[in-house]
Amino acid sequence: MSVTTRFSSQDTALEEAFGAPVHQLYATATASGASAALRRALELRSFLVLAEEQVVRVRDRVHQSTAPGRDLGELSADALRFDAQWMEAALSARDGYLTALAGLLRSMPPPESASRRPVEFTQAKITTALPPAGPAPTRAGAAGAPTVKAR
Repeated sequence: MSVTTRFSSQDTALEEAFGAPVHQLYATATASGASAALRRALELRSFLVLAEEQVVRVRDRVHQSTAPGRDLGELSADALRFDAQWMEAALSARDGYLTALAGLLRSMPPPESASRRPVEFTQAKITTALPPAGPAPTRAGAAGAPTVKAR
C-alpha cells in the first residue's frame, strides 16, 4: 500500500493548510505548477507515515510478546532491548518529521489570505509647476558685491 493512501496524524492539519483532501493534494503536487511548500509538506508527510507505521509495529510486537496469556519463558530481554532501541529510533524520526512539518505549516500564510487580492495603497499625487523658462540672469547664483557705507 502506498503512503499516499495511508493515514498520518497530521492529515487534518495539511488539509486545513492547503484546503483539499490529502489524496487531492498528492494529485496537485504532481502538476507542474505545484508550490514548493506543498511538495515539501507531502514529502514530510510520506516520511511521517512510515515513521508512525514503525512505531505502531514495534508497539504491537511488544504488546504481543508481553500479553498476559503468554508464557514467561518466551520473553527475551535481548528482543525487548532491541524493540526499545527500535522504538526510540522510530519515535525520534517521528518527532523530527512532526517538527519539520509544523515549522513549514507555520511559515505559510493563512489560507484565507492567499485568495484575497493584495492590499493596494493609494496616495495623493503632488504636482508642482515650475516657473516658465526664461533668460538666465547675467550673474545667476552670484552674490552681489558688498556695499561700503561712507561716514
